[in-house]
Amino acid sequence: MLTDSHEPPTQETSTQADSQSGSGPTSLFRDKILIGTVVGAFVLDQVSKRLITSWLDLGESWPSEGFFRITYGTNSGTAFGLFPNHTTLLIVVSLVAIGFLFYFYRAHAMPSLLLRFAIGLQLGGAFGNLIDRVLNGKVVDFIDVGPWPIFNLADSSIVVGIFILMAVFLLTKESTEERQTAPATPENESQDPQASIPASAQDE
Repeated sequence: MLTDSHEPPTQETSTQADSQSGSGPTSLFRDKILIGTVVGAFVLDQVSKRLITSWLDLGESWPSEGFFRITYGTNSGTAFGLFPNHTTLLIVVSLVAIGFLFYFYRAHAMPSLLLRFAIGLQLGGAFGNLIDRVLNGKVVDFIDVGPWPIFNLADSSIVVGIFILMAVFLLTKESTEERQTAPATPENESQDPQASIPASAQDE
């Protein structure tokens, strides 16, 4: 007696297939590029802040003058000192932003290397400042460049990640538009044999 060999896939088989294709629920945490970038940005930010707080007094600069200085400062708001003393609100906003970045990553079936790197930078920076706000109610800033407000490595990581993300989108958009506006090739034209037959011949 013949039996049907096409058995429905079990849950275990489906999970293995999802894992191999990169679409499983844990695939994000297996992305070495993403996780490495997040951890690297977070660790560099936290270590640099600990070094500054142990080396300088609050408000102290090194060197005392110059375009680029290391100045120990704190900030209870966002970049440029906006929304000071709104720690709870900023923590909620940070969590929402982190959640959106995770969702954005999962929305791309096969994210490119640059896209993963950009998201990793933003996540690492967001986690770095989030930890400061949760533990201390403010972030440590120390990079003092000319007239710009003092910032930290977490801020730099987020900004660089945003610029890389914008560049990836622009390049992807241009590539898509070029493919859509590209003229038909001889191979594409030869696929339709009726296109080369005059209308009078087709009527006959």
